This record gives sequence, C-alpha cells and structure tokens, in this order.
Amino acid sequence: MNPAKPELARRNSLEPHPVSQSESDTNLTDRRARWQSEHLDGRGRALMERDARAFLHQSVSTPCLNAIAKAQGIWIEDTAGRRYMDFHGNNVHHIGYGHPRLKRAIAEQMEQLPFAPRRYACEAALELAEKLAAIAPGSLEKVLFTTGGSDAVEVAVKVARAATRRFKTLSFWDAFHGAGLGASSLSGEALFRAGPGAPFMAGAQHVAPFGCYRCPYGHPCDENGDPFLDRCRLACANMVDYVLAREGDVAAVICEPARAVPYLPPPGYWQSVREACDRHGALLIFDEIPTGLGKTGRMFACDHDGVIPDILVLGKALGGGILPIAAVIARADLDVGGDWAFGHYTHEKNPVTARAALTTIEIIEDEGLVENAATIGAAALERLCEMKQRLPAIGDVRGRGLLLGLDLVKSRDTKEPDAELAETVLYRALDRGLSFKTTMGNVLTLTPPLTITNDEMMRALDIVEEAIEGGNGE
Repeated sequence: MNPAKPELARRNSLEPHPVSQSESDTNLTDRRARWQSEHLDGRGRALMERDARAFLHQSVSTPCLNAIAKAQGIWIEDTAGRRYMDFHGNNVHHIGYGHPRLKRAIAEQMEQLPFAPRRYACEAALELAEKLAAIAPGSLEKVLFTTGGSDAVEVAVKVARAATRRFKTLSFWDAFHGAGLGASSLSGEALFRAGPGAPFMAGAQHVAPFGCYRCPYGHPCDENGDPFLDRCRLACANMVDYVLAREGDVAAVICEPARAVPYLPPPGYWQSVREACDRHGALLIFDEIPTGLGKTGRMFACDHDGVIPDILVLGKALGGGILPIAAVIARADLDVGGDWAFGHYTHEKNPVTARAALTTIEIIEDEGLVENAATIGAAALERLCEMKQRLPAIGDVRGRGLLLGLDLVKSRDTKEPDAELAETVLYRALDRGLSFKTTMGNVLTLTPPLTITNDEMMRALDIVEEAIEGGNGE
C-alpha cells in the first residue's frame, strides 16, 4: 500500500475544518441543542428531522434552528405557537411578511400574465426597469434582472469586464457577495471561499475593509468607535488606491457601501475610493442587496455618503419577502455588451416577480417606510448608546436606520469579542420573543422590517437589554 495514500485521503476528505466566524450564527453548539430540546414541539422536531434527511447539508444552515409555521408583518410563529419579532429575515422583509397589497398585486398579475419568455417585451418588467431608473442615484438607468443577488453580482462584474476590457476585481475581506463561484471569489468569508468549492475566479483581489472599532490597519478610534482621521488619514481607503495603482488593470471595485455586520464607513471613505477608481480606470460597483430600498434610512445606503457608483446591485427585499428577484442598474454608457449574454435567465423578465418588485417599491414610497426607518432607527440608536453606558459587555454600538449592531466584548480595554455571551443572549432573546442574527461571532445584528413601530422597537431593545444583563450564566 502506498504510504502517501492515507495522508492524501485525509487532506481530500470532506470533514469540516474550523473557519473564522462571519455572517451567520454558530449552530452546532451544546447551547443550541439544549435550547431546541426545551422548545421544539413534536411537529417541529419531526420537520427538523425531515429537513436533515431531505437537504444537502451545509455550514450555518444545517441543522436548522426551528420550524416556522406562520409569518405575518414583523412576526414569525413556530409550530409550537410561539411568536417572535423577526429582526433578521435575511433582509427580505422590508415591508413585513405577507403584505396584503403585495399579495393582491401578485394574484392579479398571475391572472393577467403569469409568465413571459424573456425574448418578448413584458409591460410589468418594463415598468419595474423604468421605476428603478427613476429612483436610482445619479444617472443609473440601464437594467438587467436575475432571480438572486449572487447572479446579479456576477452580471455586474461581466458588464464591468465588457466595458473596461479588463478582468480583475478588487473587493474586501469579510464581505459577502453571494454563493456562486464568481460571487464567492469576490466575497471574503472563509465559509464560502474555502473547502471543496475552491479554486475560484482568477483575478479576484482583496484588501482589508473599513472597520474603525477594530481597525485592521491598527489605528485607534475614540470611545464611540469613530476614527481619528488626522492620524489614520483613511489608511483603509488609501490601500484601495495603492492596489489599484499596483495592479493597473482592475475592471471594478465591488463593495458594500454599509457592511451588513454592520460597519459604517468613516467620513470621506467612499469619496476617496470613488476618486481612486476614476484615477485608475476601474468601475465602482455597490452591492446594496441587504441595504438598499430604505434599510439605512435612505433609499440607498450610498446616499448617505453622496457617492454614485457606476453599477448598483439590488436583491433580497426587492421581491417583498415573497418572490426572488434581483436587479443590476448601470450607467447608460456601460451598455456595451450587446454581442454577449450577461444573464439571459429564464425568469429574467418574469411578469409576476417584476410586479412583486414594483409593488414593493410603491409600498415603501406610499407608506413612508424609508422615513420610518430613519426615525425609528435614530431612536433605537440613541437607546442602544444609553445601554452601552450602563452595560460594560457592549463594546461598540453602530448603525444607520434599521441596520443596527451591538459588539459584545469581554473587555472594553482589549476589545476581545465575547462570542459566548452573544450566543447566550441570542437564546435568551428567543425565549422572550425576539429573533435576530449574530454576526462575526459576537455582534448582535438587528435588522427589523421598515414597518416596525416605536413601541415594537423599544420592546425589542428591552429584551436585548434583559438578555445581556443576565451575563454568561444560563
């Protein structure tokens, strides 16, 4: 027997390897197992077992947390009848779950025209494309649709390649842009970049992202997590310029204008990156899949910084929490790929998904949900800052609108993340009727629907505070 074979077999095995924490909860701990044993009813356990048998297993979504029977407004309900305010929702539920107006519009469109082959013009798809051009920042006005954000990101990169005749990209470590091979190449998370899916797309370069509370470039911040700009001089943005200059042939910089962790850019960051892209001939692509359509208190997260990308990508909430649809919106002069097929997806101009997206935008506008996100988010951020003053476990509070995060630490001096406390808080909050996601292991990420009221938000923050006050004990 070849002695190298056992070692080769070990290296090539599909056994899980430890990876750094990123976008999702840890779901294989004893604490989760205990919570499930105490809270799942018979029907829920049966559904979980069927789920484990039916689906291919993958990190962070296998095994599931619970089994859901109903979703309405800001609420989800499990099979045992327990209701939870959903402050996660994969950021699809901007208008709440099951909005009556959206369900009516979908039903009416299904009666009128349930499907259109993409080589035919379709009024619903045209109306959506024209609406997106009308609300998009700057002069973004040419559109393509896909069925998911990962595909839309890859379409955006193809457009950038066609326009610049270059193939390289620059993106950020810790970012998430989707699960396709191309989108995973752009992402910066080990969960999606490592293991049997690699290697990925050639030319995908990365730099450290902005994140002032724990600056990857080693610069300090003040007690509020804000940078000392006179000291750091935007080292994070300067590195983008440095890499673009050294590479010389990057087609596009693709990035999240507000990181979903969340992390917010320091003042002037995106202006500096925009200028660097212009200097070096790279296009700027903003991935607004989790943040667009009002989540941050503006229609688009980039509106806060006054920077207009060359291409903008939307998804998640665009389908109103019912149907999957994503969009790429580009400058008209980037319409240079008529000889190639960037997407040509079967459901690219599906009238039902298009009607769902158009109606979702109309609901957001008619019900003043962007303004509501700004108002409720400001009140929530003020409350969270007050909590930080009283609770030493909160090292940092950050956010805009209804994209909010609490960074839990073992020590404010060392900023050592407290993932154990974060997990404890997660299950205590579930016990009290609040669901959210932990990110990077120790950040409580709160992203409620834009329909939330002030009373509902304050009750949710009461729950968070009660859960943190209990400490690490069970």
